[in-house]
Amino acid sequence: MAKGEWKRSGADDLPLTGRSECEVFDDGTNTFFWRAHTLTVLFILTCALVYVTLLEETPHDTAYNTKRYGIVASILVFLCFGVTQAKDGPFTRPHPATMTQLYICFVHIVSYSKFGLFFQTVHDGRQFMKYIDPKLGVPLPERDYGGNCLIYDPGHPADPFHNIWDKMDGFVPAHFLGWYIKTLMIRDWWMCMIISVMFEFLEYSLEHQLPNFSECWWDHWIMDVLVCNGLGIYCGMKTLGWLSMKPYQWQGLWNIPTYKGKIKRIAFQFTPYSWVKFEWRPASNLRRWLAVLGIIFMFLLAELNTFYLKCVLWMPPEHYLVLLRLIFFVNVGGVAMREIYDFMDDPKFYKKLGQQAWIVATITVTEFLIVVKYDPNTIMLPIPFFITQCWTLGILCQHNYRYDITLRYKETRRRRQEGSSERDRVPGHADGSNLATSGRSKLNGSMDTVRHRKS
Repeated sequence: MAKGEWKRSGADDLPLTGRSECEVFDDGTNTFFWRAHTLTVLFILTCALVYVTLLEETPHDTAYNTKRYGIVASILVFLCFGVTQAKDGPFTRPHPATMTQLYICFVHIVSYSKFGLFFQTVHDGRQFMKYIDPKLGVPLPERDYGGNCLIYDPGHPADPFHNIWDKMDGFVPAHFLGWYIKTLMIRDWWMCMIISVMFEFLEYSLEHQLPNFSECWWDHWIMDVLVCNGLGIYCGMKTLGWLSMKPYQWQGLWNIPTYKGKIKRIAFQFTPYSWVKFEWRPASNLRRWLAVLGIIFMFLLAELNTFYLKCVLWMPPEHYLVLLRLIFFVNVGGVAMREIYDFMDDPKFYKKLGQQAWIVATITVTEFLIVVKYDPNTIMLPIPFFITQCWTLGILCQHNYRYDITLRYKETRRRRQEGSSERDRVPGHADGSNLATSGRSKLNGSMDTVRHRKS
């Protein structure tokens, strides 16, 4: 595309699958951030290796050399290769493709330095965490999570609301920010609320396995669901509305005359190139219903892995590795959700699941299998009988709803077949007005033309 030519991509270019995409105007300038810079990255990497080889003295510390040269250098080389050579998906550069591959290598693959966690013993896996942080690898202290659940405690006249203030820690903004970002990823209010409420039910059901799932009722439903999660989802939906309405006009950095415009252009480089409104429509057919169930299941499993991995690897909740894992999932989760939506919404064009969605699903399952291998006794603790009854009732209700979805899908398919056969058999006007007496019009609920003819 020639420089200065405007490119328009919008709803006119899309298949008839219910997609809603905004208009994008691009002047065609291949900006600095969208180029791979293969030779530049190769030159810088070579200079760094020459410096380490000729000018730097290697320290006589095996642990330090293992961390620096064995881990950090390997990660940097792999990232340089991935950023310059890996193909783009729904998101163009900069994209986190290689980070997912590095993480799955860390948790799954056995290397020369025994970096893989999946094939290690419980003791070796926990002691390996000392290579990352010497403070890790020790059992976590016992904590009382449930305790006194009185909102107003008359036994403490100096501060009767001390139970509420004790819950106001760093996890409150973390909950809000997490659900704000999840809303930007899922882009649907109902799905976010279902996942939020379902996770609270999972905490109720699994508090006999992990003590930190034992919370007060108001902590579950008021602070978590209504305040933190609900406010995050609300702000996320407002941001989605703004992103769907804002103009997407991309110009080359040197084509912008003002410095303020150049700074805004650099900042907008890390925002979406275009915007697609996700319309999941799980009740439209069985395939979409199963896909939405799979998405909800993987979200809940990834959330549970956060708590179980902290337990089996002896990581405190406030450790920076826990935060880094969540940031990692935020970066790759947005790409994965877009790939899943494209694959589900237009399977004729997207014939296979995207690479990020495939890797994220593999990582989530691998993390759960690490938990099962490291601490099977905790996972296999029997669920209380009354909880089993509640889940059985919920599954039966879901099964009845799925049966209704299946019948609705078959009925819709039958109507389409009858409509196509009627159009082939009965000649008439282009608007199909003389099909008013056919079964297709009656099934569609349009009887105006029938009444007109009778009168």
